[in-house]
Amino acid sequence: MANKWQEYQLEVAEFFRRLGLDATTDHTVQGVRTKHAIDVYVKSHHVGFDVVWIVECKHWSTPVTKLHVLALREIVADLGADRGILLCEAGFQSGAAESATLTNIHLTSLAALRGTASAEVTAMRVRELYDRIEACRVRYWDIPKAVRIAAGLRPEAPDIGYSGDHVIELANEMLAKASRGIFPLTLDSIRGLVIFRENRQFTSATALLAGIEELITDLESRLSAGETNLK
Repeated sequence: MANKWQEYQLEVAEFFRRLGLDATTDHTVQGVRTKHAIDVYVKSHHVGFDVVWIVECKHWSTPVTKLHVLALREIVADLGADRGILLCEAGFQSGAAESATLTNIHLTSLAALRGTASAEVTAMRVRELYDRIEACRVRYWDIPKAVRIAAGLRPEAPDIGYSGDHVIELANEMLAKASRGIFPLTLDSIRGLVIFRENRQFTSATALLAGIEELITDLESRLSAGETNLK
C-alpha cells in the first residue's frame, strides 16, 4: 500500500510539472504554529508573485470524510497557502463536499484533473486573481485621494495618467475574457489601450492570466507605497 501511495504522489507531482508548475513530494513546511508534512507542494511564479498550492493525496478505496477536509483547511490557513487541493479517486462524502464549499479547498481526483487539466487549473487561477483584484479594490478606496495622487495611484484632475481604479476594472474585464476561453484574443478596449499603450493579443489563457498578474502585482506594489505614506 505504501508503494502505491508513493506512486500516486509521484504521478500527481509529475502532472503539475507538465503544466509548468514546480512540484515536490514529501515536502516539510514551517507554518505559523507548527511544521507540516505536505504530500505534494506546488508553486508557480508569476511576475515576481508566488502562488502556493498544498496538495493532499488520498490513495484510498473509500471516499474522503469531512474531517480530512477540515484538517487540510487548517494546514492551508497555518501556511498562508493560496489553495488546498484534496485528491481521491474514490470520491468524497457529502459532508466533505459541503465543508469545501465557498472555501479555498478544491476536491477532485487525478483522473478528473487529467481530463480537464488546463481548464481546471485555469479556473483555480482565475478565482485566486479575482480575490486579489477585490482586495486591491478595497485597499485602493481605503487610501485618501491626496495620498493616492502622491503615491502615483491616480492622476490629479484633469491630468491623464496611471489609475489604480482603471487597472482594477481592466483586470476584471480580462478575467471575464479568460473565462470564455476563446483564443487568440485581442484586448482592444480604450482602457486596455491606455494602460498597456498598445492593443495586446493573448494566444492562451496562460498568457492572459500572466497579463493580469502583471497589472495586479504592479498595483499591489503601488498600494503598499500608498499605505506606507498613511503611517
